[in-house]
Amino acid sequence: MTPAWYFILCEISVIACGVVSGVFLTFSDFVMRSLDGARTAAGVEVMQVINREVFRSVFMVLLLGMSALSPFLIGYAYFRMAGSASALIMAGGAIYLAGVFVVTLVFNVPMNNRLDAREYSGTEAAIYWTNTYMPRWTFWNYVRAIASAASAICYLIASVWLAQGTMATG
Repeated sequence: MTPAWYFILCEISVIACGVVSGVFLTFSDFVMRSLDGARTAAGVEVMQVINREVFRSVFMVLLLGMSALSPFLIGYAYFRMAGSASALIMAGGAIYLAGVFVVTLVFNVPMNNRLDAREYSGTEAAIYWTNTYMPRWTFWNYVRAIASAASAICYLIASVWLAQGTMATG
């Protein structure tokens, strides 16, 4: 029998991963295209401001919160559970850690830092924005959107199975 607190953490994870995915998708789908459609200096300047402001947002709490919660969910599922729900919880956590947390640290944050180090109206910033930042940052952001959506789906199905008491023990 899965404890109620663990079940609630899985349900919270569905919502958190879904919201994180939605924010990433919003950026990749139309925010980045809109910034790219503006004057280059304006797009760069706005993205620099966004990258500074994001640290004081609910989004960051969810993004980092799930990065911290995922290893715990994985560990509990591995050591204390069995069956399909356990496998989905472990998959959801692993997908989130690899596809969101690691991608963020290895790709998106370094690009944000390189963009921030440039004068928004300078030629160097315009070249970086057009040739590197826009295509690569947006690609990796799509990866993060897909990974967090996949994690939400894993947690959702596992939560349904746990609530039904079916397939939870194999």
